[in-house]
Amino acid sequence: MILISRAFLMTAVPTNEGSEATAGPTRRQQLEHHLKTCPTDRDGYLELASIYREENRPLQAAKILSQAHETFPDDSSLLWELEEAQLARSVQQLVEVRDLATRLGNSSADHELERATADWGNCRLKVCRARLARDPSLTYLRMVLGEALYDLERYDEAIDELEPLLDSETHSPGAYLLTGRCQLLLSQDMAAMKSLRQASIRRAVIGPAKTRSAALKLLIELADRHGLSASLQFYQQSLQAIS
Repeated sequence: MILISRAFLMTAVPTNEGSEATAGPTRRQQLEHHLKTCPTDRDGYLELASIYREENRPLQAAKILSQAHETFPDDSSLLWELEEAQLARSVQQLVEVRDLATRLGNSSADHELERATADWGNCRLKVCRARLARDPSLTYLRMVLGEALYDLERYDEAIDELEPLLDSETHSPGAYLLTGRCQLLLSQDMAAMKSLRQASIRRAVIGPAKTRSAALKLLIELADRHGLSASLQFYQQSLQAIS
């Protein structure tokens, strides 16, 4: 099961709704016609949606999967694929608007970028909360929720959402790092320092090097800002040991 996260933004491709895939159109057209006459073909819906996704047309995929969900409201796999298509369309719109804002560089484009960014964050919130409501064991989704709330500048809510992950060996380093970032933006420097130390130098759970490096860089800035020379030296040495 796949969930789109912020990292997807680095590889997303702008839409090309009018293009035709080299090998896809014939089968796609067959399925489009078939589903009009046989609207209860579950596998047909999934295959057509997959073709749309391959053609980078998530909006069309979402539409056909929405029809499928109406026909099969209790099918969890169809619902999951519908949510994936909705996420893909949201991030696609963000990439398009971001590229447009870069080219135009005016206030109108910047406003549209803010709107698209908010839509992307809210789409993640909606999907993740719905999935957690259906299956509370998907605790990793709380990290995605925290990232979305961070992007929406709802830092207190992000901290609350991340709290259950702080005791998880798998997710605690990243959760502590994001919690620390939120606390910094809330001007809670001492709390942030504690969280960032947990993300970087805790011996009980050793996080990925990238996570520890990011936390240590923030700790170095904090120690320097508050004149904590001994801590500053320790964090610098710890960062060098990772590099």
